[in-house]
Amino acid sequence: MKEIWLLDDDASIRFVLEKALARERLPTRSFVHPKEVLQALQDVEPTRQPSVLVSDIRMPGGSGLDLLAKIKVQYPGLPVIIMTAFSDLDSAVSAFQGGAFEYLPKPFDVPRAVELIQRAISESERESEASVAVSSTPEMMGQAPAMQDVFRAIGRLSQSNVNVLITGESGTGKELVAHALHKHSPRASGAFVAINAAAIPKDLLESELFGHEKGSFTGAQATRRGRFEQAEGGTLFLDEIGDMPLELQTRLLRVLSDGQFYRVGGTSAIKANVRVVAATHQDLERRVKHGAFREDLFHRLNVIRLRLPPLRERTLDIPMLTQHFLQVSAKQLGVDPKRISDSALEALAGFAFPGNVRQLENICHWLTVMAPSQLIETKDLPPEVLALPAAHAFPAGAHPAALAAGHEASQPPIHKAFEPAIDGSWEEAVQALTLKMLNAKTPDVWDALCKRFETAMIQAALSHTGGRKVEAAAQLGMGRNTMTRKIQELGLE
Repeated sequence: MKEIWLLDDDASIRFVLEKALARERLPTRSFVHPKEVLQALQDVEPTRQPSVLVSDIRMPGGSGLDLLAKIKVQYPGLPVIIMTAFSDLDSAVSAFQGGAFEYLPKPFDVPRAVELIQRAISESERESEASVAVSSTPEMMGQAPAMQDVFRAIGRLSQSNVNVLITGESGTGKELVAHALHKHSPRASGAFVAINAAAIPKDLLESELFGHEKGSFTGAQATRRGRFEQAEGGTLFLDEIGDMPLELQTRLLRVLSDGQFYRVGGTSAIKANVRVVAATHQDLERRVKHGAFREDLFHRLNVIRLRLPPLRERTLDIPMLTQHFLQVSAKQLGVDPKRISDSALEALAGFAFPGNVRQLENICHWLTVMAPSQLIETKDLPPEVLALPAAHAFPAGAHPAALAAGHEASQPPIHKAFEPAIDGSWEEAVQALTLKMLNAKTPDVWDALCKRFETAMIQAALSHTGGRKVEAAAQLGMGRNTMTRKIQELGLE
């Protein structure tokens, strides 16, 4: 685990933070002078650089603001938390504009300081993963006609700033297409900023998108730029747009129509020079029909639509993708890349891949670690491929985990298998239950019934897939992030 670096000339401050972080099993390294930090950053290997720097703003050995300015030039991905006395808040706000992650006023609440540092660590890890993904991802590959259609569409849009809606199942590579649209557009020199609407809690999503002003809500101790401001002059990728709450859909529509927005708690309009690329695995037309997605926003986003084919529609690409992912896995692990036999490739080509390209990539990682020899044979493939060559290969109601030899013990179902127990119309049953709850003046009937309905569907899907969440999400037609969030919200862990 990377260290948290602490810079303060006050030994008591360093001691308190060191002990508090040690209780959380977070390693630290302390400094007294800013010059020591800069020298240490130059001396350590890139993989050993800190995850977060916590720095005082005023020290006899130099200014934390000057250090911040130098770090943002040389190490832009390193989150810096500025500690300051209350009299220095104006300076801290200025530091925020200079790139500080957050500021921590003295005297500080220790749990609050630890929470802030942990949030900075998470941000650092996300930025690191995103940087690795962007730098290591080659141009999209595919010889199948369906993918060639996608490539042609990207080429036609190369000189356009028009909004694009990317549709396709989870794991098909929608973010790769968004990156390609940005890279080959007039905005390529600008920033590419991505946000997943399904992965961020509803009460935080508005601030993430539009930023917030100091004091606009509890914990908003400084002004913060949102993703729209971060993407100024570039491209904003809104992933899982179908999961965006209705009230935020209204705000997004206003930005797209007016070209300006307000931070949370702000009174000054901010112009938005941003190209929006949205993506979803859901049927937005159906969500519009059911009132879950605004029709006017749908038409704003749906100027150009690109459909990404599932992997089962481009089996011609499976051999090429398999070789590529085996090479990538070997490089990451520092081993020689493994070869795969024609029979094993044929077995992979016959698998339905409910998780699409992402699932194939995971299988190649698994094979790099688990296959016993340098040549991967059919018998070396993971149990789900050998047991389930196609999405419909098992009878309705059968438990797929029971079909895999030796797999039942290693992947026990989380819930008991569900047997159909519906007499007559289930819609009539729902109507009767709704009327019963309304007559009893039950509060929040909508939320209560929706939670029960979602719980039943997710439990059934998890039972059907032997507890494999990604596969369950794919078969239900939802994203894996949405599945994870729903499991947490419904208490199904």
